[in-house]
Amino acid sequence: MTEPVIVIPAYQPADSLPTLVSELIARNFTVVVVDDGSSPECARIFSRIQAGAPRATLLRHAINLGKGAALRTGINHALTTYPESAGIVTADADGQHLVDDIARVACELQQNASQLVLGVRSFTAGVPLRSRFGNRLTRSLVHALIGQKMTDTQTGLRGIPRALACDLLRLSASGYEFELDMLVLGKHLSVPVKEVPISTVYLDGNASSHFNPVRDSMKIYFVLFRFALLSLATAVVDNLVFIVAYAFLERVAVAQAIGRAVAVCFNYTSARRAVFLSRARHSETLPKFLALVIANGFVSYAVLTYLHSRFGLSVIASKLIAEGLLFCANF
Repeated sequence: MTEPVIVIPAYQPADSLPTLVSELIARNFTVVVVDDGSSPECARIFSRIQAGAPRATLLRHAINLGKGAALRTGINHALTTYPESAGIVTADADGQHLVDDIARVACELQQNASQLVLGVRSFTAGVPLRSRFGNRLTRSLVHALIGQKMTDTQTGLRGIPRALACDLLRLSASGYEFELDMLVLGKHLSVPVKEVPISTVYLDGNASSHFNPVRDSMKIYFVLFRFALLSLATAVVDNLVFIVAYAFLERVAVAQAIGRAVAVCFNYTSARRAVFLSRARHSETLPKFLALVIANGFVSYAVLTYLHSRFGLSVIASKLIAEGLLFCANF
């Protein structure tokens, strides 16, 4: 198995990018740079990169498609062109990642090609405030919502094992949220995470970054809140069906079963594809999902009947309270 391939997505890159590529090639790395629809003024920069062939490959997007799309293009090329490589190492084109750090992440990946290696920065007082705040908020949400504790969730320096890289090609995210989707998918697939400390470099207050604090942050946080949104939508479906079924049948247990059955049909495919991004066989995921649904149904029914008989609450009010408590517990 050969060393990982370095993939660098580049949009309006700095003059330092060809130097970075040359230094990586000098260390015997194969480098794939993806020009994500940069302006004609950047042609001279990319021409210097092409001079590093054959160990430097330049791929182009006709228009700017986003960092996630550029990463997928580079990852796909690396996987198909270098099938013996240990995996993919992604690095940014804005000067934040030093050659030594990229090499360290690549070495970690080659030593254990089944783990996702993250080059993590230290967010000290010298780091721009928006970067410190954004990383702190995102890593707290990642820990709370997907149960993964990480030091730097937004790092662009990553060592990606081949198996995970193949699954990443199926993701639809095209912007910065692609990198957070990668963490969600890795967590779902039980890919171990290895954190490697790297230098924290912000040139001119990170002025070269193309990250839009409002638009891109909204896309990133939507990735994290997909589960909550789907859970709320499922709860609405479940409760509405229960209310209608109970109005006609006046039997709590039957209405509960009907509501749960409809909610399962609505939730399973959405949770599998849109939230957890799973490609596992139905024979593996469906029994676990149904077991959880059945267990939740019995608990909900028990709480509902207890509230109704013990405190005299209406069936509908008891149902809503029971489901609200279960939502918090499941979350």
